[in-house]
Amino acid sequence: MSSYLNVEHSLTGRRWIGPTSEADRQAEAMVQETRLPLPLARVLVARGVAPEQAAGFLEPTLRELLPDPHMLKDMEKAARRFLAAVKGREKIAVFADYDVDGGSSAALLIVWLRAMGREATLYIPDRIDEGYGPNVPAMEALAQDHSLIVCVDCGTLSHEPVAAAKGADVVILDHHLGAETLPPALAVVNPNRQDEDGALGHLCAASVVFLMLVEANRQLRAEGVQGPDLMALLDLVALATVADVAPLVGVNRALVRQGLKVMARRDRPGLKALADVARMDQAPSAYHLGFLLGPRVNAGGRIGAADLGARLLSCTDPAEAEALAARLDELNTERREIENRVRDAALAQAEARGFDAPLVWAAGAGWHPGVVGIVAARLKEATNRPAVVIGLDGGIGKGSARSVAGVDLGAAVQRVAAEGLLLKGGGHKMAAGLTVAEDQLEPAMARLSELLARQGAGAGGPRDLRLDGLLMPGAATPQLIEEIDKAGPFGQGAPAPRFAFPAMEIRSPRRIGENHLRFTFSDGMGARIDAVSFGAFDGPLGPVLSDPGANRFHLAGRLEINTWGGRAKVQLRLEDAARVE
Repeated sequence: MSSYLNVEHSLTGRRWIGPTSEADRQAEAMVQETRLPLPLARVLVARGVAPEQAAGFLEPTLRELLPDPHMLKDMEKAARRFLAAVKGREKIAVFADYDVDGGSSAALLIVWLRAMGREATLYIPDRIDEGYGPNVPAMEALAQDHSLIVCVDCGTLSHEPVAAAKGADVVILDHHLGAETLPPALAVVNPNRQDEDGALGHLCAASVVFLMLVEANRQLRAEGVQGPDLMALLDLVALATVADVAPLVGVNRALVRQGLKVMARRDRPGLKALADVARMDQAPSAYHLGFLLGPRVNAGGRIGAADLGARLLSCTDPAEAEALAARLDELNTERREIENRVRDAALAQAEARGFDAPLVWAAGAGWHPGVVGIVAARLKEATNRPAVVIGLDGGIGKGSARSVAGVDLGAAVQRVAAEGLLLKGGGHKMAAGLTVAEDQLEPAMARLSELLARQGAGAGGPRDLRLDGLLMPGAATPQLIEEIDKAGPFGQGAPAPRFAFPAMEIRSPRRIGENHLRFTFSDGMGARIDAVSFGAFDGPLGPVLSDPGANRFHLAGRLEINTWGGRAKVQLRLEDAARVE
């Protein structure tokens, strides 16, 4: 495949790859048939959308895309038992994971129950002291005082802890990969059970919880009772979907699209307070969920009190919400400092080991278990390979792993655990967690690398940058960006379109903050666009583009609308550049 704009080696060392001639032909045909702008047509073609599907794709609706909850095994049983506990005024416990998906899932149940005049006990395990998922002491204690325990975003592999909940019924609402046998729960609702067909395997746990509430409302409606407003809960589903890196395809697109509209109303005190401390000054987007709100909700589970995020998302008092949001913001700042130290050490170690293998990994004594997942994501992004980062303590390593598209990491980790090289491990396609004895670290990683290689990990060029086409500054208008945004939301499985601007003049480059670059560029024909490159001075982009003697450059990045002082301006979020040869 030939390079785009003849860029074989950009400033960041990448080869640029653009649309094929066949993709260009299909885009031109779509323009003729739909009258859509060519850049948008190129985006749709890249996503496999046919002309006759374009209108429906650009306006996804839950009415068309929301699956029947009965598609999932045990769903009817789970909802019936949940409603029986509500009607019987039984004591209900919600056992949730400590991440955004777990916190959002717990908040969905708590908010729904409050609307029905009921309360629930929230239990979220401490990441360090208890680890992921249900444990025997916690389940034994909860079973003494509760007749129903609902495990959300966890529990599918928790055979012994579920069995320990004597005297209580356990309902599991999860999405992590299941084993050959299920725990002895009353119901296990999970699209990634081995006896499911996988059609809904892209759902996060909050979406599974939402479908259970859809079924609960349906059963109430059959009895002549109006259930709580489910559409008002979609802001929580959207947050979980994006933060848990679920692919934004199918019903997930509709859930996030509608959830963002709900979030824009700022009705939920917790999310309103969190948006304010994150200094969000525009309508929420998938970017804000993934990079501003999600990390702050996660910060409690990573390095603070595990239940802070779920409490924030479910609280009703604005003053309490502001206090919780402020605390999470502080913890997020602390988390970043810890993450930076671990990231630098992990990158150095992984680089010494080499970035060419199917798996990139690093392990270190004392690395905080709350940040190893984020650092694994950074390694994955830097190398385009699955990555594992492990913190060692007392001869035991606890780690997190992140994958790339097309490589099922959870299944591979689960197999290595089944073979005895890991003490335990599991997850889903894009993320996994594992525990390993330090003396088994090297063979476990070698075996995991072997399994991932069979799926094609490491085969793609780590330095390829894929582009959706060319644009000139005069064509990059706010109206065009609004049209392109209709193909969103963008995120995992649906990357934001990336365009190249050929042979641009760099003007007024200036350093902002510690390591960022801001400048204006032009094609010399009058039109100008502002650009920003975050972390530019951590690599070659900042020094080269800010050089007063710099000539013309091809620029590549994602377009966005920057609203400042009530004015909407087009801005390029620069990702790469190449000298014009």
